[in-house]
Amino acid sequence: MKTYNNTINILFTNRTLLLLTISLFVLSSCNNKATENNKHNEEEHYGEETMVELTAAQYKMAEIELGKIEQKTLSNVLKVNGVMDVPPQNLVSVSAPLGGFVFSTELLQGMKIKKGQVLAVMEHPDYVQLQQDYIDKKSKLEYLTLEFNRQEELNKANVNSTKVFQQAKSDLMSMKAQVKGLEEKLAIIGINTNNFTENDISRKVRIYSPINGYVSEVNVNIGKYVNPSEVMFEIVDTEHLHAELTVYEKDVVKLKIGQKIRFTLPNENDKERLAEIYLIGRKIDADRSVRVHAHLENEDTELLPGMYINALIELNENKVNAVPEATVVMFDGKYFAYQLKEKHGDDYSFEMLEVQKGVSENGYSEITFIKEVELSNIQLATKGAFSLLAKMKNTEDEDGGH
Repeated sequence: MKTYNNTINILFTNRTLLLLTISLFVLSSCNNKATENNKHNEEEHYGEETMVELTAAQYKMAEIELGKIEQKTLSNVLKVNGVMDVPPQNLVSVSAPLGGFVFSTELLQGMKIKKGQVLAVMEHPDYVQLQQDYIDKKSKLEYLTLEFNRQEELNKANVNSTKVFQQAKSDLMSMKAQVKGLEEKLAIIGINTNNFTENDISRKVRIYSPINGYVSEVNVNIGKYVNPSEVMFEIVDTEHLHAELTVYEKDVVKLKIGQKIRFTLPNENDKERLAEIYLIGRKIDADRSVRVHAHLENEDTELLPGMYINALIELNENKVNAVPEATVVMFDGKYFAYQLKEKHGDDYSFEMLEVQKGVSENGYSEITFIKEVELSNIQLATKGAFSLLAKMKNTEDEDGGH
């Protein structure tokens, strides 16, 4: 009886295991089939998401134009930052070489100045003394000139000694040097000694602008005493601005004299200006960067020294697959282009293809497709791509509403 019961238990256990195995197999098969169906449905849904249909009227309203991929010569670029600057000869610091009190000035920052224009009137007793010394020395020079001529004639006639003649000559040369020195000092403070007489002596002198330009700094006011070392005004000539770019050490080897540069102001991204590398610095700064000096192709009076700029340095030129920039649209952080897939009568079918965008130049952008496509026959929407994107998203929203 015990043996019979054991046999029954074993049979029951084996049957249970068999049924469990069959159940698991059936469940697994169902899950696999469901997974395959879901995957198929997702692929179909994805295909639907990337397609957009247009009627003839919609096609015309979107102003779509078709084009093929072209081979274009576009430049690889290096993105850098920099500022607008002026060469040293175009930035002038004006001071009063002999010091003095500011008697008058009408300068304000931003005022346009012409070369030779009066910047300020200064006054000081030392100006009077300097002019007085000049008149005194010049008078003595005239006397010593006459004395020298007289002694020269007497020496030729052997009437006076050579020693007397040499002394007269020495006195004349010394006085000429003193007068010349005073003339130069007076020229420094803006006094022209041509036809200068005792009637021209004044306690005031004028400070003149040495260049054309704009006033960038005013550091004085009326009545202020100015030391010779103090900067009264700064004048900048903005007609010869250049771009001073910051290029990091690892990229310097890519640069060459003559490379083209395209740059924009931070608030003018749609307006590019052109420049050309003129000098490459030979010193690496503490931040491991090198200064690169570039000359503008066209002078621009709208630019000011110190303006921050974003620049693209064109490193070299390559033949690449390119399309008009309007061909590529951005969605969810990715780039896409629309391919004409089919044309049924007056209806059009477009497929959205993901692309990678490369160099952009002269209205064209380099592109490469994420998935392999036949480039020779492909037709892309080179105009109206944004309308296709909008149509596709509107269709998705309507489908989602159902």
